[in-house]
Amino acid sequence: MDISYKTKLIKQKAFELGFSHVGISKSMFLEKEAKRLEVWLSNNFHGKMQYMENYFDKRTDPGKLVDGAKSVISLLFNYHNPLKQQDEDAPKISQYAYGKDYHFVLKKKLLELQNFITTNFGEINCRGFVDSAPVMDKVWAEKSGLGWIGKHSNLINKEKGSYFFIAELIVDLELSSDIPIKDYCGTCTKCIDACPTNAIVKPYVVDGSKCISYLTIELKDELLPKEFEGKMDNWMFGCDICQEVCPWNRFSTPHNEPMFEPHPDLLKLTKNEWEDLTEDVFQNLFKKAAVKRTKYKGLKRNITFLNQK
Repeated sequence: MDISYKTKLIKQKAFELGFSHVGISKSMFLEKEAKRLEVWLSNNFHGKMQYMENYFDKRTDPGKLVDGAKSVISLLFNYHNPLKQQDEDAPKISQYAYGKDYHFVLKKKLLELQNFITTNFGEINCRGFVDSAPVMDKVWAEKSGLGWIGKHSNLINKEKGSYFFIAELIVDLELSSDIPIKDYCGTCTKCIDACPTNAIVKPYVVDGSKCISYLTIELKDELLPKEFEGKMDNWMFGCDICQEVCPWNRFSTPHNEPMFEPHPDLLKLTKNEWEDLTEDVFQNLFKKAAVKRTKYKGLKRNITFLNQK
């Protein structure tokens, strides 16, 4: 079985599993990206995400994660849900977190793809990753021709925008590589101009410690920094601003994954109901959901912070 046919079979199976885009790149040491990451970390743009400092060698070299790695298979999974919360004054939640936690959903699909590969091509070294290991997923997706990394640091696909989860399979199997595409951001600065906390410090560079998603999810402090009072644009979990204003997202289409549908009550809750949220309601609304990452206490902290004057 030649390389191109193996590549074709893997991509066909990925599409069957619901992935919307698949690209492949040759496994290699990411020399340019390693230097950028070093500078980003030295500027403390990772805030209190200490884990970003760990496994630097693994982040920049797939061969350190999978022995004999030859190919990185990058996969995009659409999560776009155009539905909004009904009460315009209610604290907002990023649409990627409406339904079941994507880690559970995509890991299951990755495992199926991995089993397909080993069944058809024999025992190989293969590991799957979904935003939970030291893998520079956006870089690999860009190298695989799935889009370009925009000025807001998210991957943008020319046909479908940026509302995607990214997953990878690193394999010691030689496959046909795809060709990267050019950057189509041009002179646009809509994402930079729209960010209320000025987290995009310059095109393509985000100070994570100022990002609303970081503040509402990653930061575990008992209180949010006072400097961000009045600048959170009513986001209680995550933030979609830089994607909402991106012109390329006019091409986004709704996902068709039932597990990403929100709990029937989620989008109906009013501002007052969110402010009076009990732990029982929280557990019911977000069973196996990504919002569990911030926990009940964290979400209440965020909601309280939004109401401070």
